[in-house]
Amino acid sequence: MDYRSPSSLTPHSSPLAPHSRLLCLSNGHGEDIIAVRIVQELQQLCPNLDIAALPIVGEGKAYTRLGIPLIGSVKTMPSGGFIYMDGRQLLGDIQGGLLQLTGKQLRAIRQWMKGAGSREQGALRCREQRAEGAEGAEGAEGDKITNWSLVTGHWSLSPYTPHPTPHTLVLAVGDIVPLLFAWWSGANYAFVGTAKSEYYVRNENGVLPGRSPFARLEHWSGSIYHPWERYFMSHRRCRAVFPRDSLTAKILQQHGVPAFDRGNPMMDRLEPSQLFVEETSQALKILLLPGSRPPEVYRNWELILQAVKDLIVTFGDRPLVFLAAIAPHLDLEPFCQALVKTGFSEAPLVEGGWGDLPKKLTFQQKNAFVILTQHAYNDCLHQAQIAIAMAGTATEQFIGLGKPAIIMPGQGPQFTYAFAEAQSRHFGESITFVQNPHQVGDAIAALLSNPEKLQSIAENGIRRMGKLGAARRIAECLIEKF
Repeated sequence: MDYRSPSSLTPHSSPLAPHSRLLCLSNGHGEDIIAVRIVQELQQLCPNLDIAALPIVGEGKAYTRLGIPLIGSVKTMPSGGFIYMDGRQLLGDIQGGLLQLTGKQLRAIRQWMKGAGSREQGALRCREQRAEGAEGAEGAEGDKITNWSLVTGHWSLSPYTPHPTPHTLVLAVGDIVPLLFAWWSGANYAFVGTAKSEYYVRNENGVLPGRSPFARLEHWSGSIYHPWERYFMSHRRCRAVFPRDSLTAKILQQHGVPAFDRGNPMMDRLEPSQLFVEETSQALKILLLPGSRPPEVYRNWELILQAVKDLIVTFGDRPLVFLAAIAPHLDLEPFCQALVKTGFSEAPLVEGGWGDLPKKLTFQQKNAFVILTQHAYNDCLHQAQIAIAMAGTATEQFIGLGKPAIIMPGQGPQFTYAFAEAQSRHFGESITFVQNPHQVGDAIAALLSNPEKLQSIAENGIRRMGKLGAARRIAECLIEKF
């Protein structure tokens, strides 16, 4: 895991040319956050860098909170961005205006690129467009986003301009969609790949055993990234690719992709702010991660509470503290109601420890406390010893701290059986995949009785998720390649 950066930059020592511009493309809430972390480091290193963003999925609130202007249209699709999981979700997104939104976003990228080009380049582009008019190239008005091919006789997507604009970079974060948008922009671009990892299909010892022939098609070309994805990653305008782990970077390098192993920005900015559960407590502290998207999150919460109820019986008189990290935008009332239905009641206030939290967020049943918090996410990650998780990014961050997670499938649209199974392959021994909540108690008891396995899990999580500081290392690499 080589995290050596090619440059040693200090804040305000920007080597970038004046009027340098960056456009961030991302397709998901987690991807928005990763892009923002990289942008924050770039802003420290290059205060004069002109930055804009286009969140392909969702409203891009992570960008707006940082004051980064958005270009084009933004809209939350019915699937929430998980269309690769279920064809029905894709159909729902199409009915919800996905195709129209995509067209508007591509035109927004074009308009942004027009503002990035020099007058001479603009004149050259217009002359080329007029010359290519008989072949169905883009008209001077720039309304079309595709070209008609006289060779193949059908519409094809082609990049906006073959002339990269100086001092302009597009940063794509996510999967093939923002990568394709970045290529289409005609600018030089870089790609932070968050959706795929070689760990889905192999580990350091080789291909994972026991997989079906159909499942092996995931890496039929020798990489988890298919040839058409690698084409865009190895294109002459792609300056750098930042995979999510060292193993994926190594495999991509073998295929001629300019991949750099700089770590995973998901592990940045996770420092705890306050330890609201006393370190001296002998209680077993378990993190509860139900996800963040309603109404799925409430169904997940009910499944998790079934496991919690069994754990109270399994561990007898041992004190248990369940730390429920709830997304800030969610309504807490359904969580509280489900706790009461499960047999919990509001806990009396105590001095110190977790007693300083609002009373309505603390519940008790026998030897167990459940604490609902929407503002102490990092503290929950660091305090808990193990997690019961039905989430994406949050589960990965917990595992990256070297801790084990128990997962079980839900109804989706995100945390389905397919998602959970893929997550278990991705993180290997750091995840215990159970089929239902009644198996959670035995799984936790088995883990706690095996210190050697817990040590191995700690090493595995750090290896697969990387160390702190990835966003800074990526920013420095981008500046050098920029």
